Amino acid sequence: MPDKHAITDPITGFLDRRSCLHAVHRMLAAAESKRQPLAALWIDLDRFRQINASFGHAAGDEVIARVAGRIRMVLPSGGHLLARMGSDEFVVMLRGEDRPVAEAFGRLLLVTIEQSLCIDEILIHPSASIGVALLQAGEDALSLLERADRAMGEAKRQGGGRVEMAAGEVLPGYHGVSLAREELAIEADLHAALDSAGLSLEYQPIVSRDGRVEAVEALMRCRVFGRNLTPDRFIPVAEKSGLIVRVGEWSLLQGARFAARLRDEGRPTKVAINVSRAQLTSPEFLPALHGALLCADINPELLELELTESLAMELADVVQDNLRRVRETGVGLAIDDFGTGFSSLSSLKDLPATKLKLDKSFIQVLPEDRRALALVKAATQMGRELGMVVVAEGVETDAQRQCLEEAGVDALQGFALARPMPEDLLLNWLKQRNSP
Repeated sequence: MPDKHAITDPITGFLDRRSCLHAVHRMLAAAESKRQPLAALWIDLDRFRQINASFGHAAGDEVIARVAGRIRMVLPSGGHLLARMGSDEFVVMLRGEDRPVAEAFGRLLLVTIEQSLCIDEILIHPSASIGVALLQAGEDALSLLERADRAMGEAKRQGGGRVEMAAGEVLPGYHGVSLAREELAIEADLHAALDSAGLSLEYQPIVSRDGRVEAVEALMRCRVFGRNLTPDRFIPVAEKSGLIVRVGEWSLLQGARFAARLRDEGRPTKVAINVSRAQLTSPEFLPALHGALLCADINPELLELELTESLAMELADVVQDNLRRVRETGVGLAIDDFGTGFSSLSSLKDLPATKLKLDKSFIQVLPEDRRALALVKAATQMGRELGMVVVAEGVETDAQRQCLEEAGVDALQGFALARPMPEDLLLNWLKQRNSP
């Protein structure tokens, strides 16, 4: 009986990762009680990053949707399961099928996926690596999926475009896989943090050359069950699991409320919030933004959204439309980590961005690296000509600070000026400064 609470992936219609794990637990219990075989097939598209890099994420989503349709088309009837486990990874669970049938179905999937696709008038030939694992006596759902994932990894190491059968032994402690227990534990922690006020924001000032606080950037923190989770651990999991949309909406609301508090304290300061691609492609993005502005009752100019350079250059219509409507609302747009992507000048001139943030990789080598300094100067001049405020990120030393001020950068952010602080500490820090 299907789970009415199961969540499906919007692009493929397959179960998402979390719902898949619950469904596999149920399938495993049923298979053991009836003494029936159960097979897990883990599918990973080969060279999918090249498709995203060459055609953009919108085309990548189209490829995912079409491949998913092909998988569904050849799936035999019989209460089997389809799930999307990550960007380009899928799981198929075959109920009641033995090794020869599972292996044969894996080969059928290869042939089906490898049929050519036309993307932007270019014919591409997708391929996949597939791992197959059969349920062993006493095995749990995680171990079964892990063995299938490990077999897929072996298929990929051998060049891709092939099916590999998993070893027969149960692997209770294997961690080097996409569906690692640690990842699932972090996902569970994120759910708990969202439900128990375990998320918080700290704010790092962005200081203009004249000493004025140009903005503060909101940085996510997570504490759950007495433990701190660092952003580099929970943000990738949030993105992979889809929780980033819910986390992002929470961040928008909290950042807007703090902007209102700063205004009420007589120190109106722009608050910058990071947004992800998943948010910008969600139909709930603009309602969430407008809702945050209304709930906090703030002028839109007190809020700024930060997005990466690659996301700013995203060609998907929904992303570009949302960016334009953000600016029409009066909310600012900052291009973060500038210099790490592959944007062209012709694309940059059409962006509705109000701020350019130079990536810290250019700043860390200053003042010794004269080539990096030349790039900083060029980017600063370009940003200023385009009407953008230019910010240098990751400023950690006085020497870097002086070098950047001489290069003409408009504002600085980093430990040399101020570390991220909770709301109350930041308010005290602002009050101790000469200017509001």
